Amino acid sequence: MTFEFEHIRPLSVGGETVFENLCFACPSCNRYKADRQSAIDPQSGETVALFNPQEQVWKEHFAWDESRTEMNGLTAIGRATIAALQMNRKALVRARAMWVKLGEHPPELD
Repeated sequence: MTFEFEHIRPLSVGGETVFENLCFACPSCNRYKADRQSAIDPQSGETVALFNPQEQVWKEHFAWDESRTEMNGLTAIGRATIAALQMNRKALVRARAMWVKLGEHPPELD
């Protein structure tokens, strides 16, 4: 899979191209994020900040379902990020299923 650099705080709102503001993202997730910094938690209806991989721990906000192909949000931040970036879209879930069969997924996040 191809990844690209994402600006956690978008350039359009004053983010800089520095290590602390960059992470790898799949191109589709990056397009869905666009210049957003927050999204609505589908459970509570509240607007919350999107997950920041430079400052937050993945395992505190996300978990894999039993099949290890769909992400579950453990917190408002996790749920809002999954919804906003459409991280359980059909094509991505299908790709993860293939990676699971190949023993390539889920990634080790220790």
